[in-house]
Amino acid sequence: MFKRKKSIKRMQANVKTNQMKKTLSLWQLVAIGLGGIIGVGVFVLTGQVAHDYAGPGVALSFIIAGLCSAAAALCYAEFSGLIPVAGSAYTYSYAVLGEFFAWFIGWDILLEYTLVVSVVAIGWAGYFGSILDVFGIHLPVWAQGAMGTGDGHVFNVLAFIVSMGMAILLSGGMKMAAKFNTWLVIIKIAAILLIIIAGSFFINKANWHPFMPHGFGGVMTGASIVFFAVFGYDTLTTAAEEAKNPRRDLPLAVMISLVIALILYVCVTLVITGMVPLSVLGSAAPVADAFKVANLPWIGFIIAISAVVGITSVIFSFLLGASRIWFSMSRDGLLPAYFSKLHAKYKTPHRTTLIVGLVSGTLAGLFPLGVISEMVNIGTLSAFFLICASIIVLRVQQPNLPRKFKTPLVPFIPIVGMVSCLLLMIELPLGTWIRFIIWLAIGLVVYYTYGVHHSKVKARLEQEKIG
Repeated sequence: MFKRKKSIKRMQANVKTNQMKKTLSLWQLVAIGLGGIIGVGVFVLTGQVAHDYAGPGVALSFIIAGLCSAAAALCYAEFSGLIPVAGSAYTYSYAVLGEFFAWFIGWDILLEYTLVVSVVAIGWAGYFGSILDVFGIHLPVWAQGAMGTGDGHVFNVLAFIVSMGMAILLSGGMKMAAKFNTWLVIIKIAAILLIIIAGSFFINKANWHPFMPHGFGGVMTGASIVFFAVFGYDTLTTAAEEAKNPRRDLPLAVMISLVIALILYVCVTLVITGMVPLSVLGSAAPVADAFKVANLPWIGFIIAISAVVGITSVIFSFLLGASRIWFSMSRDGLLPAYFSKLHAKYKTPHRTTLIVGLVSGTLAGLFPLGVISEMVNIGTLSAFFLICASIIVLRVQQPNLPRKFKTPLVPFIPIVGMVSCLLLMIELPLGTWIRFIIWLAIGLVVYYTYGVHHSKVKARLEQEKIG
């Protein structure tokens, strides 16, 4: 298990024979990355973290979080250029650390991405429901939310619809879906630029004092919270086999999407903390509330609409990621071959895509936000930890591999990424760790009863021994 590894050279040689349609350009990959990174964070976290912890210093929180995230992003960039194959962290771990760790991280991320889709779908339903209310459209009480979220609530219909709708879109061909996602991201960024430009005329510099009301400790606490708002670029690497020029474009897309997102985050935080006192920013919609205080409610309405658009692109990115990782694990024999069959016409892994959409939509429909969101973060952090470790191992094992992009300052930068992930994982609640361990235990049962015996790498190694 630990000795079963994929050959990097073999994977590189097989890239041209992969059956998925290569339709994604550099900027469509960037759009997938931005779709995964920019979402609820810019519309909610910016104000809430400023109010509760960092004050105007939340801009520094994003910079610090961004630098930590950049350490992992640089490692992803090297791997994405070196191994342009679907599966992202799962595939990279398979090549460097072996099959057991690959299974661990693939099973882990499969859960995390599916839960992210569920969490974001619930948020989407809330925003979209408020827009429907403006036009006097009201769903039946039973369809307005999951049980426990309100009197008479049974099932969150809107959350289920958006999950399945995006799954159907992704199943119908990457070219059309990528164009749709790109337009979503363009609209989202245009709305954020509107926030920055319009809000800059209402900045009162007095609101920036004190800049760090709770000291640098408050800024660091804020950084640990907004750290999760600067992830998402990893989703674009799961689409490696659908990129036109993956070895060149994937590393560029990872770094471009993170840099653009960080610049927008910092600018938004400076604007809204300058527009209004911190007391205004503690609500669930702090950016919209800041413009209401500035007597610009029409911009607040635009923000609500752009939040719906922005969150839709997040659903797209993580649904894409979950379905491609599931497809990759099936193609490697670790899960049944049924899940690695491509659509005859569209050449998409439609089965895994639709199943992820159905599962995430059902979870979003049946369970409250808090129940699902507690499990979202730990898997991403463990994946990032292993990716950073893998870069160090690969530099020792195969230092002369031709790399399109090289992570600078190895091992320093990977170690920074590993330490950052460990510190944040330690801060997670005990209940999250218990549920995480239970999920991994289930995964080990699946691996030892099925994956170990059907692994294609195992079959290849046995054949080579015979030969």
